Amino acid sequence: MNFSRYLVRRLGYSVFVLIGLSVVVFIIARLVPGDPARAALGPRATQEAVEALRAKLHLDKPIYVQYVFWLRSVFQGDFGESLYTRRPVIEDIKEFLPATLELALFAGLFMAVFGLLLGVLSARYANTWVDNSIRVLAYVGIATPAFVVAIILILLFGMYYEIFPTIGRLSPEIAPPPRLTGLVTFDSLLSGNWKAFFDALKHLFLPALSLSLGGLFQEARITRASMLENARKDFVAAARAYGIPERVVVSKYLFKPSIIPTVSILGLDFASLIGNAFLVELLFNWPGLSRYGINVMLRKDIEAIVAVVMVLGIVFTVVNILVDIVVAYLDPRIRLVERGE
Repeated sequence: MNFSRYLVRRLGYSVFVLIGLSVVVFIIARLVPGDPARAALGPRATQEAVEALRAKLHLDKPIYVQYVFWLRSVFQGDFGESLYTRRPVIEDIKEFLPATLELALFAGLFMAVFGLLLGVLSARYANTWVDNSIRVLAYVGIATPAFVVAIILILLFGMYYEIFPTIGRLSPEIAPPPRLTGLVTFDSLLSGNWKAFFDALKHLFLPALSLSLGGLFQEARITRASMLENARKDFVAAARAYGIPERVVVSKYLFKPSIIPTVSILGLDFASLIGNAFLVELLFNWPGLSRYGINVMLRKDIEAIVAVVMVLGIVFTVVNILVDIVVAYLDPRIRLVERGE
């Protein structure tokens, strides 16, 4: 079996997983106590109006019939109408998802760069004050929730020193770039608006840092443990016996196989950032999908709830497939197994 067939098989499995996820979420959203139609129209609405909305949402039909109606609409690109924003849910997702993706991308960049850097430093200077300091920071960073880190950063760098802005994606006096991708930094680069680009980076720094610290230190610990384990392997001992400089041994022979478990965890951490960003988005008034998801859940907006969870499921699926590709590139044993060699 070649690697392309392996990817096709993984895509097939992912489709079944997403269908199963849609069934579970659809049923749970409709079994939660409370009437979505009454919640949308308010306590003063007449019973006739409530019944009319229930009929429009197919809530008066059996749940399996509701699912068939919903699935048919989804295949037509229609996730229904949000009872919270009174707009098509797909329009809400297009508006709010890019902000969360941008936040997650920069948080993931922090995790990848600084997590690997700290892990390599910790392994290179194992059992020294450098290693001990990084390990203590890792314990504190992993144990501290992201919203606590966000509050500390807001108080320290947003209010006391006033270095970074703490609200929104751009300063009010900065003209936003044309919406091309929805990611302000990318849109600013594409339109040549450097002032908006650097202002967007300043707005991104604190929320991305607070969201990334837990995963960053987790990647550092995994990288350290993997490098120390591989340092005792025969291929590393052979490289050193040939007189290869230690810098080359670490960078060429030790680093690449050691980051394979880190890449796997990094992919899962990145995907989870999108779902776990709601408190950080609330604190920084970030107009993202996670904050939108919390708002629709509080209002029992069933169409929007299912859509948000499905978007998160798709992100997890895509990231897992990308991680498989990267790991297969880093580890030739996987490619050899898939080829039957």
